[in-house]
Amino acid sequence: MSILIQPLITEKLTRLQEEHQQYAFKVQKTATKPEIKRAIEERYPGVKVARVNTIIVPSKPKGRFTKSGFISGRSAVWKKAIVSLKEGEIDFFSEV
Repeated sequence: MSILIQPLITEKLTRLQEEHQQYAFKVQKTATKPEIKRAIEERYPGVKVARVNTIIVPSKPKGRFTKSGFISGRSAVWKKAIVSLKEGEIDFFSEV
């Protein structure tokens, strides 16, 4: 199974890409910073990673109203990696 699950694209993260050469990815919860760095450099040739910051995003309560009443639950816990690049650029939109 791959360490990188998917790239994250939001308005805030797009601004980080443009201003600071930082990119965000959803990664496996057990992934370490050296593993994330290696996975980024293997998947995107020509990219050199300067720094990796990780954040474990906690679960949040979720709920919805249905015909049978209120159904409550929680979102899953996941890990986010913010990768700062020394050189190179990642283009998420040209990938297939």
